[in-house]
Amino acid sequence: MKVKDCMCQNVCCVKPETKIYEVAKLMNEKHIGCIPVCDENNCICGILTDRDILLRTVACNKDINTATANEIMSTNVCTCKENDDMINAENKMANNQIRRLPVCDENNCVIGILTLGDLAQNDIQLGKQEVCTTIENICNCNSNKNNA
Repeated sequence: MKVKDCMCQNVCCVKPETKIYEVAKLMNEKHIGCIPVCDENNCICGILTDRDILLRTVACNKDINTATANEIMSTNVCTCKENDDMINAENKMANNQIRRLPVCDENNCVIGILTLGDLAQNDIQLGKQEVCTTIENICNCNSNKNNA
């Protein structure tokens, strides 16, 4: 099975200069927990999660009306391609302990996103045990027991 067979295709993206308030509002409206940050050519330059907003803005007492996506986004984003085998994408998610994997084209433009929910929805095709193992590896907190 290929990534394109599982991924979400309607991905909301924001620009680096987007205010955090606007990012949070968009996440709330779309019921999503993650937004890729893309440049003017739609090439990925970072990613923001609801947790990033909480820990890097609210907890640091930054003003959500003036702080921008590029100030708090994670960079060096792990991505995959739409024609990658799902096993490779799952391994990438598990090895990097990431719950959401942006899918990019050959120009590094965001065309989709692969999430834990997508894995769960396709568990029969992917193999229930394989999906369970991937989710277990993604969520493995053995190295961070004190951070729970």
